[in-house]
Amino acid sequence: MKVIPKAWSYAFSVTDGTEPIAKAVDLSWWRDKGELRIQDDIYTARRDKSSYVLESAAGVLARTERPRRWRRELVIEHSGRRYTLRAKSAFRREFQLLEGPMKIGSISPEGLFTRRAAFELPTMFPLFLQVFIIWLVMMLWKHEDMSGVG
Repeated sequence: MKVIPKAWSYAFSVTDGTEPIAKAVDLSWWRDKGELRIQDDIYTARRDKSSYVLESAAGVLARTERPRRWRRELVIEHSGRRYTLRAKSAFRREFQLLEGPMKIGSISPEGLFTRRAAFELPTMFPLFLQVFIIWLVMMLWKHEDMSGVG
């Protein structure tokens, strides 16, 4: 699957190769808040102090925390399970998704100066969780672009 960014923003579409399956609308340039449109459902992804949350009309579906402030890493909690989203190295924009010590997914840019990306995430994950993880990586890239780091 592919991530296709919208020009000059951090909004993006997710495609299965041919058809768009989800869209993320960047609701604020200055704040980390987005609307994730997946099929007929709408979710809100937002920063909540030092964490990020994914919400639907039913409530919070997933939450993250940053265990170490200066490390490019987030711990994602969903349905009683924990996953780690971690930069592959200090010098690359690629992120890996881990369950414990095992790599279960990745998101990597298709080139050096692009936000277009390819991802491999577990098919057992609901689509909203996959899109939330992509959104998290986009927010991390946004912060790196704004600070000149990464």
